[in-house]
Order: sequence, then structure tokens, then C-alpha cells
Amino acid sequence: MTGAYEGLTQLGHPTTMPESPAAATLERVANPHPGANYVVRFAVPEFTSLCPITGQPDFAHLVIDYIPDAWIVESKSLKLYLSAFRNHGAFHESCTLDVALRLVGLLEPVWLRIGGYWYPRGGIPIDIFWQTGAPPDGAWIPDQGVSPYRGRG
Repeated sequence: MTGAYEGLTQLGHPTTMPESPAAATLERVANPHPGANYVVRFAVPEFTSLCPITGQPDFAHLVIDYIPDAWIVESKSLKLYLSAFRNHGAFHESCTLDVALRLVGLLEPVWLRIGGYWYPRGGIPIDIFWQTGAPPDGAWIPDQGVSPYRGRG
């Protein structure tokens, strides 16, 4: 690849799933519209991780919204990073914030929020919400569109 996409190691190349989220390579490319306050959304309805105590699988619907500054995340690398949680043991709070903080560190966005809508563990759904701060004035921030738990789906 040449130009703006030079240096990407995963897009357009055969890849394997990383052994862990820490081993995953997240990549970024230049924002094609710097200075425009637009929202990028990633909906991840089949996010999985493991309970760090029992080893049982946990399932979540993640919604990641961000307003880019100089960088946008390369989506194949994000998919591989998120897939690496499949065999990773951590509580819901840790998984949700680990994703958000890794993206903030990589992208230095104008604004980022994440909603982690976790399916019940022990009969109780656990939802985790975090954002970097208030979004900029005038930015259109749509509702994340995930209903409170009622047999979520």
C-alpha cells in the first residue's frame, strides 16, 4: 500500500487473531476530514470475553462513538483487537474501559464514549458507560439505540 495507507500491517494482508488484547495491534489512518465534528460509531453486538473467576463466557453489545481529531481507527485492526477478548478473563468494567482507554490513547479523539451493554451474569445485566467529557457544541450525538435489558436482542 502506498500514500496515506502505507505502513498498515493488517488491512489487505492475511492475519491471525491476536493471543490477547495486549498483543493486538491497533492501527490508525489520517482523518479524511479533520476539523469536522462528525461521529464515527462502531456497534459490536457479539462482543465476548471470559469471567476471570469461573472462566465462563460473557457476552456484550458494545457501542463505541467518537469524534476524530487527526486520526481514525482502521476497522480491521479494531475487529481483531475486539476479537482478542474472546479468550481474555476480565470483569465487565475492565473490558469496557480497556477498549475505551486503548482507543483514546491511539486516536486522541476530540470526544469518545462507550456503552457496554452486558448480558446477565447471575441474573443481573451489568451496563458500563464512560466518556472522555462533554461532546463539542453542535455535534450530533445519536442515542446508542440499545434498550434497557428485557431479553436484550
